[in-house]
Amino acid sequence: MHPSSSLVLDEDSPNVDQTQYRAMIGSLLYLIALRPDIMFSDCICARFQVEPKEVHLQAVKRILRYIKGTTNLGISFYRSQNFSLLGYCDADYAGDRWERKSTSGGCHFLGQCLVSWTSKRQSTIALSTCEAEYIAAGQFITQLLWIKHQLEDYDIFESSIPVLCDNTAAISISKNHVLHSRTKHIEIKHHFIRDHVDKGTFELVYVEIERQLADIFTKPLREDRFVWIRERLGLESVDGQ
Repeated sequence: MHPSSSLVLDEDSPNVDQTQYRAMIGSLLYLIALRPDIMFSDCICARFQVEPKEVHLQAVKRILRYIKGTTNLGISFYRSQNFSLLGYCDADYAGDRWERKSTSGGCHFLGQCLVSWTSKRQSTIALSTCEAEYIAAGQFITQLLWIKHQLEDYDIFESSIPVLCDNTAAISISKNHVLHSRTKHIEIKHHFIRDHVDKGTFELVYVEIERQLADIFTKPLREDRFVWIRERLGLESVDGQ
């Protein structure tokens, strides 16, 4: 998606065929299992399946043109004895111009290999950037905890798993009991982060915004940054070109 693009319910735009639009979205949603670089754009377009407009169809066609030009890309998996877990999590505060809800995004690495990724609109409206990032971290850690339990079935035990976040306030809430007591307005279900941080299961670590790989799952990016993150995720040419 173009960095300045913002899909909303455009009443002035003409209607398009719902069946065709939904078929295109359904095909793209299958493809995100192999192409994390299009996940955010697909999920944005999928929100308008009830009453799609011409402007939404144009956004889907842009995704299809991108896929046509990058059919040689695939996720690379490297053989390694490194089974350490690493996660990146991020949130785009009030990124949804329709309902003003934030978008959570993140990815998980097992060693050098990308194993899962997510992009999801938050169910509640965050009152600040810190709250949006904290809620995103809570959603992200639940998935990472599931991966940790799966590895234990293979006698691989991980602790102090780093979760890279670019918001220092959200990191402080997870560690500082005083700050935590002032955030009762955040749903209780998100506060289990602090319990796992106290147990040493996870460690929220600050990462510079320029090195935040989860940006690709939360917002439209410039082409140079989009390509840089895509390469760091392990999307490489499968035909050697």
